[in-house]
Amino acid sequence: MTNGTILPLRLHEVCFGAGSRAIIERISLEIESGPSTIILGANGAGKSVLMRLMHGLLQPASGRVEWSGTERSGAPRKQAMVFQRPVMLRRSARANVAYALKIAGVPAAMRAALVREALEGVGLSHLASRSARVLSGGEQQRLALARAWALHPEVLFLDEPTASLDPSATREVEAVIRAFDAAGTKIVMATHNLGQARRLGDEIVFLDRGRLVERTPVEQFFSQPRTAQAAAFIKGELPWTG
Repeated sequence: MTNGTILPLRLHEVCFGAGSRAIIERISLEIESGPSTIILGANGAGKSVLMRLMHGLLQPASGRVEWSGTERSGAPRKQAMVFQRPVMLRRSARANVAYALKIAGVPAAMRAALVREALEGVGLSHLASRSARVLSGGEQQRLALARAWALHPEVLFLDEPTASLDPSATREVEAVIRAFDAAGTKIVMATHNLGQARRLGDEIVFLDRGRLVERTPVEQFFSQPRTAQAAAFIKGELPWTG
C-alpha cells in the first residue's frame, strides 16, 4: 500500500492542555514503520488527544510534531484516521469512498477503480449502492475503513474503532485492520480492550495522566509490566475505558 515516505513520526516534548488542565505532558516519542502500535491508558490518560496531535488535527501548546524530511513538499501526506463514530455522508457507500478520494485530490479517472478495490477489501462490495446512513454500526465502521483504504495510507490512526460494536462486528473490523497491517500500512490504535491490544498489537505505548510511562513489546507488557501504573491497569485496578 505504501512507498514508505513519511515515517518516522517524531514528537519532541509535546504538551497540550485545555484551560488550566494539562492533558499531554512533555511526551517524546518516535513512531516507526513496521510493528503495530497500541496506545493504552486509563480514562482521561490522553490517548485520543495524543492521536489527534500525531495526525495533525490538534496543534501542541509546546513541543514539536515532525514527519520524516523525505516527504515531498506540497504532496498529500499519506495518513488517515478513523474514529469511534464515523461520520457518514448522505449518499451511497460507493459515493462516500469516492468523495474521500476527491477531497484527497485523486484524479476523477482513477477514482472508480480505487472505490471498487476499497469496498472489496472491507467486504462491502454488495452494499456499494446502499445509503451509508442505513448501514449497521459495524458496516459503517468498515466503510470508514474503506475510505482510508482507498487512499493507500502509510499510516492509519484508529481511535477506539470497535468500542461501540458487538463481538461479531468487532471481529469483522479487526479482520480489516489486519489486512491493512499485512499490506504494509503502519497501524497506530487507541483501544480500551485489553484482549484486542493483544490480538492486534506488536507494541504497547502506555499513558498515565498525560505522560508516557511505558513503551514495551505487547507480550512483555502483559507478562512483565515495568511500572506499577501498568500493572494496576492490567489488573483492572484503574479505569480503562476511554
